[in-house]
Amino acid sequence: MKTQNLEKPWTDVELDQRAIAILRENEWGDYTLPTWGLYPYQWNWDSMFVALGFSEFDLDRAWREVETLFQGQWNNGMAAHIVFRRDDPSYFPGPKIWNSGQNPPTSGCSQPPVAATIVRDLYEADSEVGLPWLKMIFPKLMAWHRWFHTMRVISGGSAIAVTHPWESGRDNSPDWDLALSNVDPSGIAPYERRDIEHVDPAMRPTNEEYDRYLKLVEYGRESGWDHAHITREGPFAVADPGVSFILMRSDKDLLELAKILNAEDSAKEIKSWLYHAEEATDYLWSEELGAYAARDLRTDEHASGVSSVAFLSYYAGVSTPRRDAKLQATLRRILKATRFSLPSFDPEHPKFDARRYWRGPVWAIVNYMVARGLSEYGFEREARKLQVDTRAAIRESGFYEYFNPINGRGAGGNQFAWTAAIWLAWASPTTE
Repeated sequence: MKTQNLEKPWTDVELDQRAIAILRENEWGDYTLPTWGLYPYQWNWDSMFVALGFSEFDLDRAWREVETLFQGQWNNGMAAHIVFRRDDPSYFPGPKIWNSGQNPPTSGCSQPPVAATIVRDLYEADSEVGLPWLKMIFPKLMAWHRWFHTMRVISGGSAIAVTHPWESGRDNSPDWDLALSNVDPSGIAPYERRDIEHVDPAMRPTNEEYDRYLKLVEYGRESGWDHAHITREGPFAVADPGVSFILMRSDKDLLELAKILNAEDSAKEIKSWLYHAEEATDYLWSEELGAYAARDLRTDEHASGVSSVAFLSYYAGVSTPRRDAKLQATLRRILKATRFSLPSFDPEHPKFDARRYWRGPVWAIVNYMVARGLSEYGFEREARKLQVDTRAAIRESGFYEYFNPINGRGAGGNQFAWTAAIWLAWASPTTE
């Protein structure tokens, strides 16, 4: 594979061309690998951001990316976080460990549901081309959202739970530390990690975290992947601002798609989901932190620090004047704390780690979503900073999975598909 030559600065046009090449190089038929080696399968929200990138130069290919993801949808509506179309020994845990009973094989949990928002973007890019695709995809989106609103809500509550850190998309965020500490990893089968063969272990989750990740997979498998049971009785259930806010945004976009299709019954159902959004945000708000924060649904305790997804409230269409003043103060403090924004965890918190996955590094996809929401609410200066910082990190380091917020150095996988996609759709000056 080609690698970016950082001995000389690349022009923005050259970066555009390189980003397109990365998406093409990472294609595997009609779906796209996040990057070769480290992630040899189709990941849920990766594919949706990839579709956004493809839409900049190949709209039909963008729609096909969406279509292939839903080929792995479960009968209960869940769109799994990984679709395994072959058994690649370079990745662990593979389809035999999950043993989901699906065809094609998948993992047993989901991921942040950005799809409806991106499907709306694709449709609005060309409604004539998009209408047949929309008619095909819309029932699948409805089924997936219904799964979240039934299988991932504790009875009597409103906040969306994640039952595995992988379901959040932010695997080792400090948001999960408290809940994970209550997961007993004893008795797990011996295993060999593959991720640290591709990436510096200092950039990845620890072995202690992996033990607990595997324990949760074992629990799900032993429960026959009964998602309602796992949410209600399993060892890990945390209300996540990331998934909650992304789902709220996607619910609103799904409602607009329902109106386009004159799907009145679906629109009524979506409105019933949105009716509970205020309750969910109330539950997630931490007055002490001045931000929305993860909350353990088993103990009712908030996480101890602020993650970047706290600021997705604007993306979700959530704005409360009394809270906004505190949230904006928290955002401004964090934006000033590092050279490159937005760190995935508060740099002033003792658990911050500038290199380790979701414990500090900057992620282009989160910057894109946070900036989109900020811009929609008129916070243009903050939105612009996220865009400029993302652009600078990619210009200086290339298309890495994530970036050190202190010095902008790339970390994790290289030639990364969703970073290339976000460059094309948002960060590149040629898209303005």
